[in-house]
Amino acid sequence: MKIVKVIIILVFVSCVTKSSGQNFELGKVSTKELLEKFHAEDSTAVAAILFKKARTFFSYNSISGFTVNHEYIYRIKIYKKEGLSWANFEVPYYIGYEEMKDESVKFSNCVTYNLENGNIVKTKLNSEGNFKKNMNEYWREASITMPNVKVGSVIEFKYILKSEGIVKFPAFKIQYDIPVNYAEYITEIPEYFIYKPILTGYLKVKVEAKYVSGFQNFENKYNQSAAISYTQINSDYIAENIPALKEEGYIDNIENYRSSIYNELERTHFPEQPIKDYSITWEGVAKTIFENKSFGKELNEQLFLVPDIKTILKNVVSEDEKLDVIFKFIQNKMNWNKEYGYYTDKGVKKAYADRAGNVAEINFILIAMLKLAGINVNPVLISTIEHGVPIFPNRTVFNYVIAAAEIDGKQILLDATHKYTTKNILPFNTLNWTGRLIKQDGTSQEINLVPKLPSKVNYTLMTKIDGLGQITGKLRVQNTDYEAYSFREKNAQINKENYLEKLENDLDGIQISNYEIENKDTDFSKPVLETFTFTSDNHCERIGNRMFVNPMLFFALTKNPFLQEKRKMPIYFGYPKQDKYNINIEIPEGYVVESIPKAMKIATEDKVLLFTINALAEGNKIQIIITREINAAILVPDYYEDLKQFFQKIIEKQNEKIVLKKV
Repeated sequence: MKIVKVIIILVFVSCVTKSSGQNFELGKVSTKELLEKFHAEDSTAVAAILFKKARTFFSYNSISGFTVNHEYIYRIKIYKKEGLSWANFEVPYYIGYEEMKDESVKFSNCVTYNLENGNIVKTKLNSEGNFKKNMNEYWREASITMPNVKVGSVIEFKYILKSEGIVKFPAFKIQYDIPVNYAEYITEIPEYFIYKPILTGYLKVKVEAKYVSGFQNFENKYNQSAAISYTQINSDYIAENIPALKEEGYIDNIENYRSSIYNELERTHFPEQPIKDYSITWEGVAKTIFENKSFGKELNEQLFLVPDIKTILKNVVSEDEKLDVIFKFIQNKMNWNKEYGYYTDKGVKKAYADRAGNVAEINFILIAMLKLAGINVNPVLISTIEHGVPIFPNRTVFNYVIAAAEIDGKQILLDATHKYTTKNILPFNTLNWTGRLIKQDGTSQEINLVPKLPSKVNYTLMTKIDGLGQITGKLRVQNTDYEAYSFREKNAQINKENYLEKLENDLDGIQISNYEIENKDTDFSKPVLETFTFTSDNHCERIGNRMFVNPMLFFALTKNPFLQEKRKMPIYFGYPKQDKYNINIEIPEGYVVESIPKAMKIATEDKVLLFTINALAEGNKIQIIITREINAAILVPDYYEDLKQFFQKIIEKQNEKIVLKKV
């Protein structure tokens, strides 16, 4: 399985001739729409967008030149009380330009429609339901709260976003968490601007583009009427009967698969002027970021670390050991303030003195120390899972930075912000496809963040069944790599008593005693090792003169985690996994083995999915060895049917009981 298959799903534009046009206008709400009790295609929908239309067009004046306008109209139907939240609508807009005017948003035509005594009653929004607030120093938010909204209402509104920022249009969302009956986006772009459109998601969109004549009337610098004419390209994107985007299990970030249209400026070409290229390469992004004083300058701050590094590296010779000592030192000394970013906030010196800082400050200190130790190391920019997958080369697509060291030709990824990370074991939310390693000379390279080697959980059980069917034994569980990291993260704040209570419930009601654990809070590079004895009264069934035992005991799967008929989104596991069970059973005196499960192997052709079970009975002993592997972190939707059948066959195999017969 290759990640490129997933990317192909994301970056796809359907060029299909536009179907017969439909007319959607504000103010034309019908009685039929108001009487509708549920959505025709999705009876569970709490609301639906009956139509959404948008138009992006340019204006011109002699002072600012071309500016861009984004006009939107919506009609929304409320079906259930849970859908009343759609009466509130927010639009963020940018106010952080240094040489251009702030963007502006203006709502209009905001009306709620209800059916009262067979008559359509309109309630218009007044100024009390129209708000604006600052989100931060760069962004504001305009919002409305529609009046008199109840179950059955239809609401309509319009807004226009005006901006002098023409480099990137706001994303036009096609898909929402509720169904959309009709969505249309029209762009009218003068010939002077060349934009690159990209469609994300998996929906088919009808597209029509044509050249037409365009013109602008304006006042020149002498306050005289003037006009310019040009050719423009009008593009029309239409999608119909769009299902709600619903959360599915085993997904990284559902926003990566929401159908939307993005437009980014590639170049401009005005009459009698040279072509200006706006295309940004990843190298350009890397260079811009490195040149920022909160990045490159802070990375080069090293002298304040010299006294400590001399102390901690005393008598340390090898590069591997130096890396281990430095990483553990920074990990223990520094405390993450939960702030993301690849720029420093208060600076590495202050962060080091405070023993606390953001992601950049902590990992820049790590990088600086490694450099002082003579280790080749560079920063790697990352977009975390919740931040989304980068679509365009742009510095805003990243929100995190880690370190990439190189020793003996092998790359080692490091993040010292979290207390349980180790070499090449990163926080789960950073395992987001690829990162961008950047060097001081401005060059960069793509770094694969997806783990390739499986993280393992090995179970070893030594058990004994008595004549009453009670099972006693000892269990040893070994968690490696990401499984060990996951264990430490999940159980860091849980006391032993609560943990054992939860563990007994998870293992189907067994009773645990003599519990011991190794490497939970000590050497994080080693596996977490649990051992305990147990007693079980409900995993051996006695019927007549026979006993029936599930071959996986209390580890048996009871439910297939993949129940959907079809899957359109990739299946995300985070990292490859291997579970291995070595189960040894001593049968009670006076019984013989009548039957054991037959050996079986389930595997896809490429060995991405693998399940094996082998059982051997000899005298009063039974040994069962079971292996279950998912050898990929992400599976494309084509694997879904195989995955569903894979787990179903495992569940069915568990129904082949060990049968013991009394003699």
